[in-house]
Amino acid sequence: MNIDKGPDVTAQAHGVGEPWWKGAAIYQIYPRSFMDFNGDGIGDLPGITARLNHVARLGMDAIWISPFFTSPQLDFGYDVSDYCDVDPIFGTLDDFDKLVARAHELGLRVLIDQIYSHTSDQHPWFRESRASRDNPKADWYVWADPKPDGSPPSNWQSVFGGPAWRWDARRQQYYLHNFLSSQPQLNGHNPAVQDALLDVTRFWLDRGVDGFRLDALNFFMHDPQLRDNPPATTPGKRSRPYDFQRRIHNQSHPDIPLFLERIRSVTDEYGAVFTVAEVGGRESIGEMKAFTSGDRRLNSAYGFDFLYAGELTPDLVCAAAGKWPGEPGEGWPSWAFENHDAPRALSRWCGAEHREELARLKIALLTALRGNIILYQGEELGLTQVDIPFEQLRDPEAIANWPLTLSRDGARTPMPWCRDTADAGFGAVDPWLPVGDENKARAVDAQEADPASLLAFTRAMLAQRRMQPVLLYGAAKCHAEGALLRIDRIWEGKTITCMFNTSAAPLTLPPPHQVNGTVLASVNGGGREVLPPFGALMVAA
Repeated sequence: MNIDKGPDVTAQAHGVGEPWWKGAAIYQIYPRSFMDFNGDGIGDLPGITARLNHVARLGMDAIWISPFFTSPQLDFGYDVSDYCDVDPIFGTLDDFDKLVARAHELGLRVLIDQIYSHTSDQHPWFRESRASRDNPKADWYVWADPKPDGSPPSNWQSVFGGPAWRWDARRQQYYLHNFLSSQPQLNGHNPAVQDALLDVTRFWLDRGVDGFRLDALNFFMHDPQLRDNPPATTPGKRSRPYDFQRRIHNQSHPDIPLFLERIRSVTDEYGAVFTVAEVGGRESIGEMKAFTSGDRRLNSAYGFDFLYAGELTPDLVCAAAGKWPGEPGEGWPSWAFENHDAPRALSRWCGAEHREELARLKIALLTALRGNIILYQGEELGLTQVDIPFEQLRDPEAIANWPLTLSRDGARTPMPWCRDTADAGFGAVDPWLPVGDENKARAVDAQEADPASLLAFTRAMLAQRRMQPVLLYGAAKCHAEGALLRIDRIWEGKTITCMFNTSAAPLTLPPPHQVNGTVLASVNGGGREVLPPFGALMVAA
């Protein structure tokens, strides 16, 4: 590997008048698996604070922390029972305040998850709502009478399998749950619900949070008429009843953007706050555009273009990038190749014999994309999917759909800090999930001393991106030709051409792609005329 690192500068130092988050590199932390400070086998907030130096040294602009709120942990924090407190397994509010303070000292912004579409059934709001049909919170969740034959009000299916309706004997009604039955759906149409959630937003902003990732946002509102979903007509893998429907009535209501304008009005009160929506589904691009259009809604959105892709191809990249051409009024995209819900990309995209090369190409490609980039913890180490046997699974989705499972547990395994300890330096001898021997060998301490490691390469590529305004803010032109992917980033008369060989065979570049200029990065031996297997080249003209 040969790379020109250049000075370590931040995006703000370019003096171009763009907000801090535009082009930002964001590091996702899954708190259960990042660092266990108290030795109970589960990662926690003090553990995150203790390891923030690692994130800062990578050259990240911000961290995104997955849920740490009070919760029965049936969906590992995405079932919230108190939006404004920390679950004891993760620490306290004081621990969170210390985390924010330390992050800011290191120049890192702090983003946290917000789960507005549903709560836990242990949340006081739901306990009151289910008590009767005429209490003050009776309409805070989605309740409906059964059909005359006693069956659920509609054919809607839950993401985790089975009907999306659960009978409640107290109210003699069904309640909606798009995920686990213990995650009742909030009634996003209710202004009182919106007001309460905006109070939650203010609570965390007052504690110094710099932004939010809004989980499952397109589930926030449902069709009040409870119309049945039509069957899915597009091909694809179908391992759950949920996959057999076009989910046009239990989600994606056209009034959701109006609530987002209310969120934006709150975040604008606090200055440079960044908001990014998670939007999944086959028809997600229209929603992402609607959620981020203009300057009154969210700043950014990211979908699942890469998260479940079975292979990395130039056509895939160009199709994803082409959805965000940079037209006036268009939102700003964010990209992730991995996260806590998707199998590790290296395990999806190639065999073991090419993972070292592909790991470098993948990092280089991520830094070349127009938009914000999200790095999932351990991605900088080249972590792969851990094979979790059924008896050790903790993920309710994986258990319910075994063996046709997304295997989220395999991507949630503990971060390996030390190669030669039983727990990989995670903090407990028996972590909540096994580390995996293959990943232990890729531990941080094993790579720190190796200038040719993926960790060192990731730092160098992020430094390269941070010092190049073209990569942070520039337009993007994408070209796919067989295994060749070319991305031209263009900004204020300057161009950086990035070429990638996505195959395991050498690729001779046709003359039109043999560009002159200063080589900024040569990945896996990439040259001006030939790209070796999984080779790449970045050239500034």
